[in-house]
Amino acid sequence: MSTGHILLGLLTERPKHGYELKREHDERLPGARPLAYGQVYATLQRLERDGRVTVAGTVQEAGPERTVYEITEEGAAEVRRWLAEIEPPAPYVSSPLFSRVVMALVAEGAADSYLLQQRAAHLERMRELTARKRTAGVSVGELLAADYALHHLDADLRWMETARQRIDDLIQEIRS
Repeated sequence: MSTGHILLGLLTERPKHGYELKREHDERLPGARPLAYGQVYATLQRLERDGRVTVAGTVQEAGPERTVYEITEEGAAEVRRWLAEIEPPAPYVSSPLFSRVVMALVAEGAADSYLLQQRAAHLERMRELTARKRTAGVSVGELLAADYALHHLDADLRWMETARQRIDDLIQEIRS
């Protein structure tokens, strides 16, 4: 994910200041890692330098004076270009779960115990997400984020079961 593209996308609605962009990012992309304020402002400075946003003015609400940014035509064109790109499927297995299972086999000669503990953690997280989806007032964005996470957790669980079935073969391969 490109933070710059996300901020540009949020600015397509109307001009906003950094604090508002950070808050909207965190609200509209629930489940995503929250943005740090420093990251927001550093990204806005880069976008301004590159001609994708411009300073529209300042506002002073209850707190300090805030710089308001607006998207430029070049910035809007960049958002359209980015949204037209297909996100390529990951070419490599880069999951920490996969790496730990393989290293458990290498270092300890077994991974079944780890897989069972990880399965329990995944099931607990799935219960939390399912309960959250049933909470009154949940936004559509939160529902989409929960569904996305649940599908990924389910895929991990299916992979863990396959791994448990193949552990003996994996151990033999590693020892060869």
